[in-house]
Amino acid sequence: MIQRIQTVYLFLALLFTSSLFFLDMAQLASTNSTYLLNFQGLVEANKPTELLMPATALSILLTMAATLTLVTIFLYKKRVLQIRLCALNLGLHAGLSIMIYYFGKAAAREFQAELSFDWPLVLPLAALILIVLALRAIGKDEALIRSLNRIR
Repeated sequence: MIQRIQTVYLFLALLFTSSLFFLDMAQLASTNSTYLLNFQGLVEANKPTELLMPATALSILLTMAATLTLVTIFLYKKRVLQIRLCALNLGLHAGLSIMIYYFGKAAAREFQAELSFDWPLVLPLAALILIVLALRAIGKDEALIRSLNRIR
């Protein structure tokens, strides 16, 4: 059912993942300017509309992770599929964290800037933990349903 605890976990994971669309993930400071890393790529702090280093793969992965989390919420009647999609979602969120780190390091190397990650870097990891909790809760529900079918 949609009012289960795993729905709350998945909804919080969706909020954490979707908030990355609106937050800057890292700051790069060089001698002549400051750069920001967001979901679109690297932008200069003074000119946020001009992309200096596009991160198309990061935005695609972020969109896929958020969409898959939303789809997983509404598959509450198909628990086995929901478990599989949660496992896939774990991989996407782990890849998202790695990709944010990679793009930050690559941009710092290319622009010879000092890199400092902001607190939104923790959000994919928190979503990862919430998805693991949802996965465990879905597994418990599936085990309960199977045990009830065995009694009949």
